[in-house]
Amino acid sequence: MAVFPRFVLKLIHQLLANSWYKAAKKVRQYGFLFTNPSLKTHNQQPSLYPHVSKCSLENRASQTLVCDLNGALLSSSKNYSFFPYFMLVAFEGGSLFRAIILLLSWPILCLLDWDAKFKAMIFVSFCGLPTKNMASVSSTVLPKFFLDNLNLHAFEVFQATGSRIVFTSVPRVMVEGFLRNYLNVNDVIGTELQTFGRYYTGLVSGNGLLVKHKALIEYFGDKKPDIGIGSPKLHDHLFISLCKEAYVVSKEDNKGQPTPTSSVISRQNYPKPLIFHDGRLAFLPTPFASVCTFLWIPFGVLLAIYRICIGSFLPYKMGLFLSHWSGLRITLKGYTEASTEGTQNRVLFVCSHRTLLDPVVLSASVGKPLVAATYSVSRFSEIISPIKTVRLTRDREKDGAEMQKLLSEGDLVVCPEGTTCREPYLLRFSPLFAELSDEIVPVGVKTWVSMFYGTTASGLKWLDPIMFLMNPRASYDMVVLPKLPKEMTCGGGGKSSYEVANYVQRQLGDVLGFECTKLTRKDKYLMLAGNSGLVAPT
Repeated sequence: MAVFPRFVLKLIHQLLANSWYKAAKKVRQYGFLFTNPSLKTHNQQPSLYPHVSKCSLENRASQTLVCDLNGALLSSSKNYSFFPYFMLVAFEGGSLFRAIILLLSWPILCLLDWDAKFKAMIFVSFCGLPTKNMASVSSTVLPKFFLDNLNLHAFEVFQATGSRIVFTSVPRVMVEGFLRNYLNVNDVIGTELQTFGRYYTGLVSGNGLLVKHKALIEYFGDKKPDIGIGSPKLHDHLFISLCKEAYVVSKEDNKGQPTPTSSVISRQNYPKPLIFHDGRLAFLPTPFASVCTFLWIPFGVLLAIYRICIGSFLPYKMGLFLSHWSGLRITLKGYTEASTEGTQNRVLFVCSHRTLLDPVVLSASVGKPLVAATYSVSRFSEIISPIKTVRLTRDREKDGAEMQKLLSEGDLVVCPEGTTCREPYLLRFSPLFAELSDEIVPVGVKTWVSMFYGTTASGLKWLDPIMFLMNPRASYDMVVLPKLPKEMTCGGGGKSSYEVANYVQRQLGDVLGFECTKLTRKDKYLMLAGNSGLVAPT
């Protein structure tokens, strides 16, 4: 047992040994710059190569491009290195404790040179991390943040070329899934990590961090790639100098632009639609954002308890008022008592599905108790729910009979997508609801969160409502559409249940501005969690 402490001390000594002189130099330099800010620009060396926006996109289909993800393909206006992405690995793949350790190490990391800083972040993020956790994070969490920060100019050149090779000092397991699945790269050469059984040791393999210019020479030999894209840093200059054409991506791309995101590609231009992603954090965890988040968590738990109490024990109008006061904004459009009057039977509210709270928020908004029929809800969610919830079994006949019984007793809420979707897409609607009643009222739902997502595919689902309610600010926007015309129902219009389901999906997609898909609950869970999405009743 004494070996491990000695090993850690030896590692820390190796990381720090070559860094104290550079750290002292940095401190002195920063102190000098604080008193002489006008001299800061004189220490910046002008780039030897043109900006990537100067690269022509014509006749590039047969050419080979090499670049790095960090500093080239990803836009960054701050000198955080790759810290936010390591924080995502530590928090989403590891634990809150691991993420706090990484954050506490940030002041020390700032004093280290680049190699030592990177190795230290790798060690804290990966030491003892199960390999399966990293595989999940790299395929379901990181792609969303990588897409959000793709540099527009570099991406345009990247897409114009026929062959793309990425050389990076970042651990290959962090980026390879995204690069191959979303950017269709031909090969990824990155830093390799040591494993022990099914766990990472936190140490890099072989000769340490990947040296890009050496790896490029080893990969291509005497042949020169056609295009190289790198950062303005000198070590990248050495890398791209081995290419026929070389371009740099400046960290100041955003300056002088009309919006702060003008150098980042828009959602419409994503190389592949981002429909499903996982993880709890709804923001890129920079050091400052991470500090705010961890300081907020205790208050967030109390806020979630407060919101649950006012939703459970207070009258609807008072609960909505106090929820708005607490930072949870809820709006309802299109609903009046007259919209559901004159119905021969009870009303069947058909909702798009964003979180487990959809039926609860709808019930509070319309000001009357509703019953929710849902799939795979946890026992904890049933206990804290202020309205009656009935768990469906996925047996078509049993579920149909159960919902028919519930409709005879009162108004019912169903979410025919069968699962939640965070992005502006609607999954395929199950047609079962169309066979239950002709008194169908579609409800469109949009949500927004500031800190935590209230859904997960591979995490602890019983925490879903708590995580949503922990957000310091969040919003729920609902739009109630007119009741379905008789001619568009199964009973009154002779439509098939599939026609009705598709019609309702299109109606909600139009009013919400969402794209309709044919994807199902099973597709989502197979993609994100590798299972069918069933939740044990615990």
